[in-house]
Amino acid sequence: MSDSSNFLFIDNADALNALCQQLRDEPWLAVDTEFVRDRTYYPEFCLLQIGNQTLSACIDVLAIDDLSPVLELLFNPNCLKVFHAATQDLELFFHLCQRIPAPVFDTQVAAPLLGFAEQVGYATLVNQYLGVQLAKGQQRTDWSKRPLSQAQLSYAADDVRYLAQLYPAMSGRLQQLQRLEWLSDDFSQLVRIDKYDIPVDESWRRIKATKKLKGTRLRAAQRLAAWRERTARSANKPRSWIVRDDALIDVATMLPADRDSLSRVRSLKGRSGERYYDMLLAEVEAAKLEPAPARVEDKQVNAEPVDAALVDLLMALVQLRAEEHQINANLLASRKALEQALRGDNRSLVLNGWRAQLIGGDIQRMINGELALSIKDKRLAISQI
Repeated sequence: MSDSSNFLFIDNADALNALCQQLRDEPWLAVDTEFVRDRTYYPEFCLLQIGNQTLSACIDVLAIDDLSPVLELLFNPNCLKVFHAATQDLELFFHLCQRIPAPVFDTQVAAPLLGFAEQVGYATLVNQYLGVQLAKGQQRTDWSKRPLSQAQLSYAADDVRYLAQLYPAMSGRLQQLQRLEWLSDDFSQLVRIDKYDIPVDESWRRIKATKKLKGTRLRAAQRLAAWRERTARSANKPRSWIVRDDALIDVATMLPADRDSLSRVRSLKGRSGERYYDMLLAEVEAAKLEPAPARVEDKQVNAEPVDAALVDLLMALVQLRAEEHQINANLLASRKALEQALRGDNRSLVLNGWRAQLIGGDIQRMINGELALSIKDKRLAISQI
């Protein structure tokens, strides 16, 4: 292992119970998972890593039938679970238990408030904070194969060993800067059930190209995406193994009426072949008989062009606040987010989460004419109106 902290490999029920007894009163725990998903719809849970500042454990979930002792730890509301880039880990627990471990702290989500880039990698944080260069040799390993090698276990253990060192350092610095509370909304969003329990009928929203479709073509894409989702879940196969996104969009766009027309959809060739032709045609035919859908979300906000000079003015305010708080201005607010705010779109990133705490109020006040920018001693200054 990479350092002197205590490491345990857990592959039986007795060892798991002993570990959980040891960790049951901890106020927080570092957590990570290893899984494979390249051949299935649902992630195949292979390894669970858990630990604190003195202990790191790798739990072979494929070798233990009853995981309830460690799940009890993870779902303890009095214990904070620390992850890095938590979304896929939390999705795995949702599929396993139909609920989400909470509360959580995500070091990737917190990092921008400490001067790091958005979506910063775990290895970068470990190197910057702890001066440790993590090994990369196991990034593409198959975690479902047994036995696990010493190299695999070392790699996996490092994911919680150093995470347990990162958390107190990062949370302490955030408290010094009085920014820890800013993250509460972001962390609450991470553990919302509806983030992971997406209704089948809403699966079309995952496909970016549906934004270009209207009327019957949009309805066809909606029906085709819902059919694909049901089929993928039932077969436990990746969506792309049923029908790829581009093929689904092409079918919705061309609206084929028969097998001959469908066979001319070039992007449909390959793994799907003719297996799903009848089902695809049935969904297209049903879409033609249904009323054209209204894109309600597109009508909620005025989409007329925004004066670029107004965006420039807001960008100057962003730059000033970014310098004051030692945060990259591009992370604080993009031009797109400012354009959304000017249109009155409350979904703008700058008006939500920690950005709302840092600059959202100022943005709103400037839009409302309550703040002004001026030059004082050759520097930008903010004044009340």
